[in-house]
Amino acid sequence: MPEIARILTIMHQPLTNPLVVALAYDGLCTFEFGVAVEIFGLPRPEMGPQWYRFAVASVDDGPLRATGGVKIMTDGGLALLAQAGTIVIPGWRGSEAPVPQALCDALQQAHGRGCRIISICSGVFVLAASGLLNGRKATTHWRYLDALARRYPQTDVVPDVLYLDQGDVLTSAGSAAGIDLCLHLVRRDFGREAANSVARRLVVQPHRDGGQTQHLERPVPRARESQRLGLLFDFLHQQLAHNHTVAALAEKAGMSPRTFLRRFQEATGTTPGRWLLNERLLRARELLETTRFSLEQIAGEVGFGSATTLRYHFQRQFALSPMGYRKRFAAR
Repeated sequence: MPEIARILTIMHQPLTNPLVVALAYDGLCTFEFGVAVEIFGLPRPEMGPQWYRFAVASVDDGPLRATGGVKIMTDGGLALLAQAGTIVIPGWRGSEAPVPQALCDALQQAHGRGCRIISICSGVFVLAASGLLNGRKATTHWRYLDALARRYPQTDVVPDVLYLDQGDVLTSAGSAAGIDLCLHLVRRDFGREAANSVARRLVVQPHRDGGQTQHLERPVPRARESQRLGLLFDFLHQQLAHNHTVAALAEKAGMSPRTFLRRFQEATGTTPGRWLLNERLLRARELLETTRFSLEQIAGEVGFGSATTLRYHFQRQFALSPMGYRKRFAAR
């Protein structure tokens, strides 16, 4: 048995309903649809028999044409949504484009029986039209934030994050953030090793925190500063247990504190404090999965100082206690 399939067999109970159904419609957003296909629909025999099953449901009657002139064939119509454990809405025709009532009804019924629903980018307008975002937090591409808030005031629109996981309803920002959200769901369903395996196939970063900013003022840092920050990141990964001040980090990077904070934000989309917190939590999660260390030991290893502080930040970030996470995901 392949190693990753062995890990999945040991670590996880099969999903109650592994069928993922992606919507297709006339004018389909091909990138977002491709994300769903690549992550949930691509055959992955190395993952074993517990992996997702995949189907495509047509929203519209007749032949479908995607952006770029591609013609789409589907596995069925909206009746497929009644069978799904997870539904993916890969974008929509536009923020002002009407959403068919039949689609809204099918999504409400699926959600009512416990189906998870994911929207990527402008797909959030379908969720909102269905009433499934009333009183909930949601995000979308930064270009659509104002339109979403204006058209659906019942939705708590969260700007400038990559994705939001509300348990049974998940929303993401633009196209690349859809990859992050889908990988997040793989991690939630099957654990870190499975998500990392899929990410390696995609040649993308295995995990980006959903709270990370959508856009950077300077996506590519200056070459000299990029090199210096790269060395600094390596240093911080090796010294997570230590306390680090902005002044000390700026000195190590050869910058003034003000310049350092600006360049760090440009390179990572976040602050040094937020970056360190996220890295410490990721390392804590890894130690929970792969070691028998106590919470006090892990807290000391990653720089939280006490198990109490670790519990607080872990629960806040992952909506799960450290021991609850270990019970669910730890390799036996």
